[in-house]
Amino acid sequence: MSAKWISVLLLIQLSCYFDSVTCGKVLVWPTEYSHWINIKTILDELIQRGHEVTVLTSSASILIDPNKSSDIKFEVYPTSLTTPDLEILFMKWIKKMTYNMPKDTFWAYFSRLQEIFWEYSDCIERLCKDVVFNKELMIKLEESRFDVVLADAIGPCGELVAQLLKIPFLYTLRFSPGYTLEKLSGGLLTPPSYVPIVLLELYDRMTFVERIKNMIYMLYFDFWFQIFNMKKWDQFYSDVLGRDTTLIETMGKAEIWLIRTYWDFEFPRPFLPHFEFVGGLHCKPANPLPKEFEEFVQSSGKHGVVVFTLGSMVRNVTEERANTIASALAQVPQKVLWRFDGKKPDNLGPNTRLYKWLPQNDLLGHPKTKAFITHGGTNGIYEAIYHGIPMVGIPLFADQPDNIAHMKAKGAAVSLDIKTMTSADLLNALNSVINESSYKENAMKLSAIHHDQPVKPLDRAVFWVEFVMRNKGAKHLRPASLSLTWAQYHSLDVLGFLLACVAIVTFLVIKCCSFGYQKFFKTEKKEKKD
Repeated sequence: MSAKWISVLLLIQLSCYFDSVTCGKVLVWPTEYSHWINIKTILDELIQRGHEVTVLTSSASILIDPNKSSDIKFEVYPTSLTTPDLEILFMKWIKKMTYNMPKDTFWAYFSRLQEIFWEYSDCIERLCKDVVFNKELMIKLEESRFDVVLADAIGPCGELVAQLLKIPFLYTLRFSPGYTLEKLSGGLLTPPSYVPIVLLELYDRMTFVERIKNMIYMLYFDFWFQIFNMKKWDQFYSDVLGRDTTLIETMGKAEIWLIRTYWDFEFPRPFLPHFEFVGGLHCKPANPLPKEFEEFVQSSGKHGVVVFTLGSMVRNVTEERANTIASALAQVPQKVLWRFDGKKPDNLGPNTRLYKWLPQNDLLGHPKTKAFITHGGTNGIYEAIYHGIPMVGIPLFADQPDNIAHMKAKGAAVSLDIKTMTSADLLNALNSVINESSYKENAMKLSAIHHDQPVKPLDRAVFWVEFVMRNKGAKHLRPASLSLTWAQYHSLDVLGFLLACVAIVTFLVIKCCSFGYQKFFKTEKKEKKD
């Protein structure tokens, strides 16, 4: 290490020594795949600013590799699960959500979706118990004196660890189904008249029929659908904390919610001061491509290239779907780079090259890239927005259909159904986004909005983590609604009181009128007799 870097490190250490507020200790409860990729960007930046970061990860983790050289510290806890167990579980859930979801009825679809979420819930609960019931580990964490916990809200437990360690915590989140967690634990407002419930693929400007549908779905998510097996989690949290509590109540203690979108992506809607947008925090300028990729891209000539990837979780599709896709790609004049790890399609065109890995961000930032075929993951969409690349969306599961619906509404994407699309559909979609100028113009408009921010998303995310550490929380940003019951929040007690008052006054007026009428009638009758 050069003397220059040694000096820099010494200065960081000295600044941390003399100012304990400046450099803190962050404990992280992550989840897998793209969620880990996103949160790791924040962790790397925190380390660059002199903070100490420790990630709680199980011995069965899929992407999180404690043995890889890194400035991040890892606290690996043992679990009876293995990495292949987790991979099989995730792949099974993906297959169910992509190909086996019943679309014939609303009830069948969401019943199957809840079943999948509950299987995931049981898996996360198992890992959580491996942490909180590990006395040696919990003592070690307590002695480490962390300042804050950074957790992914879609995988409960980080909030429980924070409560046991008596330290504040923050969440990172794209969304929960029906905005359930954001509403119940964060106090978020979701007026159904113009805020479409996620997973419905609706826009903010809805027709009357769509508003009816949106209202019905909102009521369904509010009163029936449960992301996690709440009964089990509530009992688990109550037992561990030694008092009656619920998962929702515990999650409601989060100081800040870092939402992984921004107004380049979202429809305008109400938000609260403890919700912060950090969409695209992982985005960065493109680096030069490796020689192999650069040569292939340059060979495309004036037609340019198309980048095709289905994200970090899905590396291939069924053989029949692969052949459908390959047939369409073979007919475009562009060269195609396809991230694919399955059997080579029989009809793969000479213009298409398969790769097990792609430098996605660097390819999207290349001047010869004309379009991006994507599954619609938030990370990939934001890289396309960052570089102004129009998209063909082939959403598979989770947030992906909703993400592509947002891009379609903003005129930067065409959407296709993986199960029903034909080669002609994909070919037409590609020709549209490449040859119709409006798609590129809208993609560049979104890119301009994304870049035109007073503070970069990553800096904003890190600021709020540091803010919570400096101030031991952010209670002043939390709305009073979080301490109200459901009836109080909707003012049902007040309405009940006012209605009771009106009823009493009405009753008294009627009684008085009746009494006066009877008195008058009797007097008049008596006078007639006289």
